[in-house]
Amino acid sequence: MDFGDIPAWLALAFSAGALWVSIKTSSDGKKSADASARSAAAAEAALALQRQEAEERRAAEEEAARPRVDLRVEWVRKSKYRIVNHGDAVASNITCLNVPGISRALDEPFTLERHGAHEFIMSGSMQEPMPAFLRVVWDGQEEPVNLLMP
Repeated sequence: MDFGDIPAWLALAFSAGALWVSIKTSSDGKKSADASARSAAAAEAALALQRQEAEERRAAEEEAARPRVDLRVEWVRKSKYRIVNHGDAVASNITCLNVPGISRALDEPFTLERHGAHEFIMSGSMQEPMPAFLRVVWDGQEEPVNLLMP
């Protein structure tokens, strides 16, 4: 039996083995590249989520730090009351939406500086009892706010 040139056959065997290793490495490299792409996409999504959470946290902190109006009704004596702004923001053009019939100094809009007060007189009658609360709005607060009467 004649195999011919033995070094040529050995070279053919080594080249076939090298081809097989090259194909195997190529498929492993493709899997690695796919895994790397998935990892990069996951990292990008995580970073976007962190940025969104940081933005929401910053907005919440800004909202919490913003000066606010805090109006309350206080009784002074007899039929005399006052609306006091306990907040740190100015309440401009305060308007009472449910002005009772027997009242004075509530029928015109007024402004309260921070920690300012506006006195008014109010009393009930048989036909119109004292309201349980005053409904007020002001600039920047279009939704009526109920101020409990003491």
